Amino acid sequence: MRKLSALLLALWCGIAMAGAEKLRISSFSTVLTEIAQQVGGEKVIVTGHVKPGVDPHDFEPKAADLKIVSAADLILLSAKHIEGYVGKLREATGGRAGILEVGNSLPALETRGRSVGTEDPHWWHSIGNIARATRVVRDELIRLRPEEKAAFTSNAAVYLDQLAKLERWVKAKVAELPRDRRKLVTNHDSFGYFAKEFGFTVYPIAGISNSDQPGSRKVAEIIATIRAEGVKAIFSENSENRKVLEQITRETGVQIGGELLTDGLGAGDLSTVEAMFRHNITMIVEALK
Repeated sequence: MRKLSALLLALWCGIAMAGAEKLRISSFSTVLTEIAQQVGGEKVIVTGHVKPGVDPHDFEPKAADLKIVSAADLILLSAKHIEGYVGKLREATGGRAGILEVGNSLPALETRGRSVGTEDPHWWHSIGNIARATRVVRDELIRLRPEEKAAFTSNAAVYLDQLAKLERWVKAKVAELPRDRRKLVTNHDSFGYFAKEFGFTVYPIAGISNSDQPGSRKVAEIIATIRAEGVKAIFSENSENRKVLEQITRETGVQIGGELLTDGLGAGDLSTVEAMFRHNITMIVEALK
């Protein structure tokens, strides 16, 4: 009898421990790291490999990252071709973990001045896309841990409500800016989704990444556009070359309106989705008014 009781106790403890095991998630997007933490709550352990303030275009996983990935249950990628190291991640997992390329499930914008079919990867500048990404992550967590469906669903609902409130604030703030002043000159082409969602026209100086720097002809075109369109300010970024911007300000007389967060969340107080939007929107509206 005692042996049977001990066996049942051991079995119960094993089941309890298995049920308490947390999902291990490796995230290669600062925005997805926040989403996974918010939706997963206490049921997940999230490792954000791309840190706030780091340019995801230039990121490459190190050996320490791949070691963590090898033990992950789920890998989250921003995708739309922004991560060029997917093969390394697949090799590190040995096929054990699923790789969820979240951005590939979201509406796409084609980049300007490039070959047809090249997607703009900066989907996180649309609050609507962040909400869609939240649902994609929620559904994947439920698939992996169906017994935690109620928790993941509830957590996602709370986060989606926060995003809805943020979107209302953004729309109200943007409404302060007359439509004829919604002209955004930025260092590289990263605000396409933002422009579509909030009614801006974007004039990027460089291409889709900071490594795609403009030649003298492109700079001359931007200077002519600024003068013709009456642009009030241009914006630097948290990861860019200021020399071109300084040349443009000298030749046009416009001021640099401030430093925007473009390739993901910032560091410190700017390391949340809400902080990123409040920072960017406030700076844009105040500089262009």
